[in-house]
Amino acid sequence: MQDSRRTTLADVAAAAGTTVPTVSKVLSGRSDVSAATRTRVMRAVAELGYRGRSGRGAVPRLDRPSLVDLVLSGVEGTWANRALSGVERAATAAGVDLVLTVAHDDGAWLNRLLERNLRGAVLALVDVSADQLATLVAARVPVVLLDPVTQPPSTVASVGAANWAGGRAAAEHLIGLGHERLAVIGADRRALYTQARIDGFRSAAAQAGAEVEVQYIEWSATGAAKAAAGLLSRADRPTALFACTDNIAAGVYDATESLGLRLPEDVSVVGFDDLPEVQWLRPALTTVHQPISEMGEAALRMLLRIRADPPPLAPREELATQLVVRGSTAAP
Repeated sequence: MQDSRRTTLADVAAAAGTTVPTVSKVLSGRSDVSAATRTRVMRAVAELGYRGRSGRGAVPRLDRPSLVDLVLSGVEGTWANRALSGVERAATAAGVDLVLTVAHDDGAWLNRLLERNLRGAVLALVDVSADQLATLVAARVPVVLLDPVTQPPSTVASVGAANWAGGRAAAEHLIGLGHERLAVIGADRRALYTQARIDGFRSAAAQAGAEVEVQYIEWSATGAAKAAAGLLSRADRPTALFACTDNIAAGVYDATESLGLRLPEDVSVVGFDDLPEVQWLRPALTTVHQPISEMGEAALRMLLRIRADPPPLAPREELATQLVVRGSTAAP
């Protein structure tokens, strides 16, 4: 790999088999570039480590307006609304305007970011590729990942929650009640937060000598209920379930009702997120509170700090989670 301090647009153009003006078009989000050429340029940017004129000592772009972008994987559900409220609150306090973009699978969100004259972007629960991140860096668009889906590179800032500690707290609570047969249901096994929650849960269970069965589901409205029904219809069913999201926990409630089981007398359930809609579940759900709104605020503040004074190393911040004990857990 070439030294990123010497890498030029001409180097990127040569590696991509195109011209310097075409590379400039890609980095500015222009639409008059073929998809194949755009992909080659983005890959060359990532492989060569081209970073544009960013970092300490760079000449600031004073012409950029007070505009930041929040990119969400989707706008449905309370998680997105809470993240948006936190980012918006911090943006208003800082006197900057907020643009909302949805990251559809076609990747067009990246071009929209590049063509805007942004101060930066917060990417929330977006499964962003290394090539996409490198392109944003090369275009001098500061980025903060909010609750990253995969482990971000060391050059990219991020804000997340203490998922491992939250998973461990869930297991310690159930084990403390006397449960020995435990099960976990998680969605998207590739997601960093899913694995952290399960790893934390497993660590406490292993220390206590408790059995843990883990099942992954492809998330759907009925996927969690089906997985839970399969676990709970067995003779050796688990006495307690840890659902890696509150939405999965709601599916577990549906399964217990269909099987004629009682919560928490026949099975205990712990969720994760502490979303407002769980207040409608009966009994009230024991869950791990994730400070989603506060994470959004922290991500926006971090973005503005990076924009004003780029640090030598990308900052990372992890906000604490907390177990909230309600009525869905009891001794077996």
